[in-house]
Amino acid sequence: MSHQPSPGSLQDLDERLRRLRAETEPPEAKPAFGEPANGLGMAFMVAAHLVSGLAVGAGIGYLLDRGLGTKPWLLVTFFLLGAAAGGTNVYRTIKGYGMAVGYHPAPADEHGGHERRKGPTADNEKKTERG
Repeated sequence: MSHQPSPGSLQDLDERLRRLRAETEPPEAKPAFGEPANGLGMAFMVAAHLVSGLAVGAGIGYLLDRGLGTKPWLLVTFFLLGAAAGGTNVYRTIKGYGMAVGYHPAPADEHGGHERRKGPTADNEKKTERG
């Protein structure tokens, strides 16, 4: 003879397990709006920043050169400025600065962590600063 648990006790056990899991499991970290969810998304974002910086800089330089008749000097100047802007955006994206003002990490989210962190964590950076 085998003892079969009653359906009520199984439902009670299931409910207790759900509550325990909800209490012990950390909430899923979702990427902030406009931030990639995985490595491929990060690669496309970096490429988009580089290409858009170059394209906008070259476009402005080309239009100014045509209007002012200074070919090719403004095109070269604004192409380099666009490359610098794209590189700066890539640096800020990779370091997790996001849209924070200046070169400071993005503000903490409601769970106490940063909105997006790839690479060294904030704790590791603090340890290396202290010694």
